[in-house]
Amino acid sequence: MPVQTAAASWIDRMPRIKQRFPHLKASNAPSLVDDRERFVAYLARTHHLTLNEAREEVDDFLYIESLLRELDGRPH
Repeated sequence: MPVQTAAASWIDRMPRIKQRFPHLKASNAPSLVDDRERFVAYLARTHHLTLNEAREEVDDFLYIESLLRELDGRPH
């Protein structure tokens, strides 16, 4: 699977990620699913955050997503 398609596919599975992180570009972003630390570093750079802040933002986002999946009755 080409990198651009792989990036788009994981982003498509998280529709709210673009709302939370508006400067995210599917073609440039490392996969949050496959390489969380690279994604955190990318997020820090593109959203003017420290690595710690970016890590906390990702943790918060994923926690909220897991709660929403539970409410929707979807598998994790």
